[in-house]
Amino acid sequence: MGHQVSDHTVGKLLRGLGYRLQANRKTREGSDHPDRDRQFEHIDQTARTAIAAGQPVISVDTKKKELVGTYKAIGREYEPGGRPVEVNTHDFPDKKLGKAVPYGIYDLAGNEAFVSVGISADTAQFSVASIRAWWQHLGRERYPDATQLTITADCGGSNGNRTRLFKVELQQLADDTGL
Repeated sequence: MGHQVSDHTVGKLLRGLGYRLQANRKTREGSDHPDRDRQFEHIDQTARTAIAAGQPVISVDTKKKELVGTYKAIGREYEPGGRPVEVNTHDFPDKKLGKAVPYGIYDLAGNEAFVSVGISADTAQFSVASIRAWWQHLGRERYPDATQLTITADCGGSNGNRTRLFKVELQQLADDTGL
């Protein structure tokens, strides 16, 4: 028959041997593409050249989807004593409200961000609609003489370089704006 050892005893033994409870640490890099540095240098030079010519350069990215409704949020805010904001006990998505999909557009030269929030999935149409909204609300006023629009993207999800619909939507934007 074996002996039963409590978790407390095992922990004590491990600590005696120099072990400590530790969280993972992100330190390992995956292998890089052999041309990675040249790719980023090309992107940087392309953006710098466009900005120097007074042309808009934006960086686009979909942000973390968020549940819409009365859910617990990280952080705190001041409320009257003893009256915290009441929220749902579980974070199950509300089928009627869905999720909010924030899509960020950062104007490199203007050092300003623009966020569109959709309520459906992260799609190529939504990505380009967000870029179009940025152009209509901020871009064309800030860059009235623009003839081109340089866009950097992480190529994930809706703005992937293999997503045919993203390319079609971008071409439609180019046709509509003349950029």
